Amino acid sequence: MSIYDIVVVGGGAAGLVAARESRRRGARVALVQNGPVGGECTFTGCIPSKALIAAAARGASFSEAMSTAHRAIARVAATEDAATLRHEGIDVIDGLGSFISPTAIDVDGRTVKSRQFIVATGSRPAAATFPGVETLQVLTNENVFDLHQRPDSLVIIGGGAIGCELAQAFARFGTDVTLVESGDRILAREEPDASVVVATALRNDGVIIRTDAHVIGSSASADGKMHFRLSAGGSERPGDVVAADQLLVAIGRVASSRGFGLDHLGVRTDPHGAIVVDTTMATNVDGIWAVGDVTGHFQFTHAAGRMAWVAASNALSRTARIRPARFDPRAMPWATFTSPEVGRVGLTEDQAATEHSNARVAHLPLSMVDRAMAVGEEAGFVKLIVAPRRGIGNVGGGRLIGATTVAPTGGELIHEAALAMQTNMFVGRLAQTIHAYPTWSMAVQQAAVQFFGNSTGLHARPALRAQRA
Repeated sequence: MSIYDIVVVGGGAAGLVAARESRRRGARVALVQNGPVGGECTFTGCIPSKALIAAAARGASFSEAMSTAHRAIARVAATEDAATLRHEGIDVIDGLGSFISPTAIDVDGRTVKSRQFIVATGSRPAAATFPGVETLQVLTNENVFDLHQRPDSLVIIGGGAIGCELAQAFARFGTDVTLVESGDRILAREEPDASVVVATALRNDGVIIRTDAHVIGSSASADGKMHFRLSAGGSERPGDVVAADQLLVAIGRVASSRGFGLDHLGVRTDPHGAIVVDTTMATNVDGIWAVGDVTGHFQFTHAAGRMAWVAASNALSRTARIRPARFDPRAMPWATFTSPEVGRVGLTEDQAATEHSNARVAHLPLSMVDRAMAVGEEAGFVKLIVAPRRGIGNVGGGRLIGATTVAPTGGELIHEAALAMQTNMFVGRLAQTIHAYPTWSMAVQQAAVQFFGNSTGLHARPALRAQRA
């Protein structure tokens, strides 16, 4: 039997931060992981996908890109493997853990005890359920980076970030890509005008986008081709048949909360299987915390890291019962790494118009930004959304409640807006801050000026509700 101050179950992004933060606080820490430490982000997610996207953008061959992706995986994995963690003072226990009580877990026959457990078991790709799928070899982000040859044709189901990123990358490698999305637009979580810009960029790279469609049946032919029957117009009416060499499913992720004995302890999960936590990352069972994708909230690596820091702080702090750390997602940025990139933080315009009657919007097309004109990358925009401050209204421009940046560096631009939201600064500070010329970030400054008057012929306007079909 082994006894620790805290045990982390799961060695992905959230588990790594939880273990390292706990050790930094002087705790005796064990991390239980079934397989290599690093998790989805390192081996099958963020790292290889961004390497692949960058390689496609610079014109590398598919084989060169895959080699680059695997080299990137190896370099990142070396900074967080079991040997590295043990050197940092963290015990890594290899095996599948299962709770036998709120204070003990069994790892392949070995009992590990602690009064505090942080569950960071992550998520897995959601499975497609159309007729015939069980007879097909399906790609997901978990195995697409194992491909040795570029497919001549590819059907991707799912028009979210993963689907759009990989659709563009494979199209740039020369694959004929059809992207199938059941909704009326791709990137449904983003601003509608962001969806339009990215859809245009994907089509310019040769991607065929089918919205209001889903696969209603499939079959395989003798030549190895897969044939997919699509619905038409969002109904079950038969539409086109699309043939492809490979199928990639990117329709979301499902929390990995089953198989760890949590149900026997009475740990609450929602209807989708995600572990229910409060803002301190505590479950309903005392001493058991949950962080990262397994909670179903903001399935991003950086969000997982923040949740893990909150949980470790509360599990080990003597003052946490009086003043606990809390996970606050209001200023949580994220990015979609298409070309152009989409950065987002806070509310969309539609959400702002619904929640704030006096919200205002500054919208700046990239075609009015000198850097964009200079390099010929004018597709995109910066949108800033503000609301009045309590008691003083729009003094100082008000407070920023949301932003979207669509630009070649949109994923970087969004952080200036995130900082403004995190620190609750007057939006006028964005307009006052001197920005180097000619940089992409000057677009944020130019947009912010609109809240104070004319900026290159543009003014802030009231936030509008999106038009419903």
